[in-house]
Amino acid sequence: MRLLCIIIGYLCGCLLTADTVARHKTSKSVFAIGTGNPGMANILKLLGVKWAAVTLLGDVLKTVLPCVLCRYLLFGSLGQSAVLYAGLGVALGHGLPFWHRFRGGRGVAVICTYIVLFSPTWGLLANLAGLFIVIAAGYLAFGALAIPSLFLIPVFLNFGLEAGLVALAGVALIFFLHRDSIRRIANKVEKKVGLLAKFKKH
Repeated sequence: MRLLCIIIGYLCGCLLTADTVARHKTSKSVFAIGTGNPGMANILKLLGVKWAAVTLLGDVLKTVLPCVLCRYLLFGSLGQSAVLYAGLGVALGHGLPFWHRFRGGRGVAVICTYIVLFSPTWGLLANLAGLFIVIAAGYLAFGALAIPSLFLIPVFLNFGLEAGLVALAGVALIFFLHRDSIRRIANKVEKKVGLLAKFKKH
């Protein structure tokens, strides 16, 4: 059941909303425009807030669907853990899609979504903390890495070892998908972003 949750999530995660938006608006693959990253940030930079919001909505929906399906219709005996397994699968599919030689996005929106589905209180707190970190530090990667890392502690404390280990796998994945950003930050060549200014501009 656990493996099936991951597989179902993975297949949904392979549907990259940013690529669909990019092809609709530019007739080009998202991998061929801007930064080449199939995520909301790239679409925001190129196409503005409206289409970034569409991208975000698509990523949220493709995460919600398998999580709800596995939790309430297919594998209810797993309890809330089904959400974590399916969500991890979505993040894997988004970051490592089979149809693009396992090169995809960074999975931030996906992870932000499934941790809220698993635990609304702790998930929202982790997301807010990540947002404040981005605003304070200026690096998007800092927030992306902080969100699942901060979420990990209450999961281990409140939901048990299995849930904690699955959440830990999500942390490992997000660090792997952000390895280039981590390297650039370490080498002091990563550009900072003014998050609020960016949205005001658009």
